[in-house]
This record gives sequence, C-alpha cells and structure tokens, in this order.
Amino acid sequence: MTHVDINVTAGKEHVQEPWIWRLSRDFNVKVNIRKATVDADCGWLQLELEGPVEEIQRATAWLMTTGLTVEALQRAVGV
Repeated sequence: MTHVDINVTAGKEHVQEPWIWRLSRDFNVKVNIRKATVDADCGWLQLELEGPVEEIQRATAWLMTTGLTVEALQRAVGV
C-alpha cells in the first residue's frame, strides 16, 4: 500500500461540496484528515491518502479537475 500526504485548498465555491465523501466513494483509497481549517469562505486540509498507487493518482487527478488546489507533501510505499 502507498501513503500520500497532500494539502488541499478549497475556495468558497468548494467548501460546501462533499468532495471528501466522493474520494472515499469513487476511488479505492482511504482518506485520513490530518489537519483542517474550514470556514464559510475557504478551507485548507492536510489529507493522507492510502491505497494502490493507480487509485491515488486517479483520486488526486480528479481533485485537480474540480478546481481545488492540490499540493503533494510526501509519499511512502509500504509492503
């Protein structure tokens, strides 16, 4: 399994959307919220994604297509 830590920044148009729910529903990844600051105007989250490399890549690509800002922090490949 692979673990990837990412920062996600969401603008006002995205904070009310259930995109974390979609990550766990539409992709074969576990989503762990490490840190978060969210209010009505914007949000910042540090997420850990765990799963097969291909699914993590698909999930992060999807996040980017939604208009969210995604920054990879760290990647660890486990056995």
